[in-house]
Amino acid sequence: MDQLRRGVAEYCVLAVLKGDEHYGFDLARKLAELRIVASEGTIYPLLARLRREGLVSTQWRESALGPPRRYYILTTAGDQVLQQFRERWRIFREIVDSLLGTK
Repeated sequence: MDQLRRGVAEYCVLAVLKGDEHYGFDLARKLAELRIVASEGTIYPLLARLRREGLVSTQWRESALGPPRRYYILTTAGDQVLQQFRERWRIFREIVDSLLGTK
């Protein structure tokens, strides 16, 4: 199951960012609750890679609760990658469901 989660974690990050921007800790907490990532230590390298690839952008903002926070925002390229993944996932899911006899 861990391999499956790792394989889709980046797309789950993009999907969460589709609806709204999030700062790193908030994003890590949300994905940990869903058991997509194990910890903050998992999410930050992934976010850095997505940023380098141009799939997310960042913006620093002051916080009333402490130091400035880096907010992650889905880019147009990230949205396109997410849309392509959704279609591939749909096809993959249908194939697996048919093999498992669940569809």
